[in-house]
Amino acid sequence: MQYKQMGKNGLRLSELALGGWITFGSQVSNEETAKAIIHKAYEAGINFFDIADIYAKGESEKAMGKILAGFPRHTLVISSKVYWPMSDDTNDKGLSRKHIFESIHKSLKRIGTDYLDIYFCHRYDENTPMEETVRIMDDLIRQGKILYWGTSEWRGEQIREAHRIARQYNCYPPSVEQPQYHLLARERFETEIAPAALEVGMGLTSFSPLALGILTGKYDKGLPQGSRLERESWLRGRWLDEESLSKVRELKVIADELGLSRAQLSIAWLLRNKALSSVITGASSLRQLEDNLGALRQPIPDEAAIRIEKLFPV
Repeated sequence: MQYKQMGKNGLRLSELALGGWITFGSQVSNEETAKAIIHKAYEAGINFFDIADIYAKGESEKAMGKILAGFPRHTLVISSKVYWPMSDDTNDKGLSRKHIFESIHKSLKRIGTDYLDIYFCHRYDENTPMEETVRIMDDLIRQGKILYWGTSEWRGEQIREAHRIARQYNCYPPSVEQPQYHLLARERFETEIAPAALEVGMGLTSFSPLALGILTGKYDKGLPQGSRLERESWLRGRWLDEESLSKVRELKVIADELGLSRAQLSIAWLLRNKALSSVITGASSLRQLEDNLGALRQPIPDEAAIRIEKLFPV
């Protein structure tokens, strides 16, 4: 496992991270299975564990926090997120001072830790002034409740504006952006998000490296019973189509030549990108985690990378 600087900051993240989206606290409800996955990740050198309050409505924070409590806190980088509605109450959503202040305390309690290493604004809030969000995040850092704050799926101009406001009011700016990035979704990251983040010195921790499992080949012949996209129809979106699936089938040729699975090849391609501080992976079984870790075995040759990028153009 290699460890990378989070942008211009001193924090170092494992190049592969383990996230809790749609897994811990929901799809992975068995505590022993969750424990085996997280322990294996930690033993493999993963130090970055990414959660959010909305994942299984707090159950992911509880499940992962209980297991992570078994490791020395200084060896862990734990993140959570705030934005999505956690109840029907009118103020229990967004990036207002009230919602962020109340949410951080709830997340800390569920995870069982005194502080978060990173606290992400899970989306941009059109209804809250940017200054209000920047100031409360700065307050939480000064109070010792979080060490860094970040953004997720923000636009390039929103990232730049947050830094401008932070400079204006002498506040801590966001230190890391977490966008979606994979072979089927390259353009926004490569042409907008990465340039903006690099310009202001932010790190980048991408999520969904396997396009919800599509890049593994699992959906080559349709929707397998019990698969994530069979259960979660709202996630099927734009990539579960014949054009994308045809490219994924062609990706198998390159993967076979290199002795890798398509999941390993897709993650290894991301690891070539020097702008990325960490690639957040998910796993609902020990086998999936071990397959993902196989992406660390060998770097992809330049010739293979060129072929991959022609197959999945920006």
